[in-house]
Amino acid sequence: MNTQQALLSNEANYTVFRFGDKTIRFRAPYSLERYTGIQEWDHGYLVVLAKYRHDPNPEEEYIDLVPILKNLYFDPDEFLAPIKGVKLADG
Repeated sequence: MNTQQALLSNEANYTVFRFGDKTIRFRAPYSLERYTGIQEWDHGYLVVLAKYRHDPNPEEEYIDLVPILKNLYFDPDEFLAPIKGVKLADG
């Protein structure tokens, strides 16, 4: 695995972001089925494609990890600095 790449997935009603030995889970929309693509990564800001139950087509969504990391008492700059990209987790 690329040590500079984070993984994004969803489990039940949560979005899951993994990097190194850290796993961060946060509430996802109730109708989210899965993430289908990553369009952009910019130091904590993600543009993703998400498939929802109510729509047959994926929708563009935005995830800002900085406030989530701050709420979890992480230093966002320190945590995000080594991450060069994000990919969808297998499965």
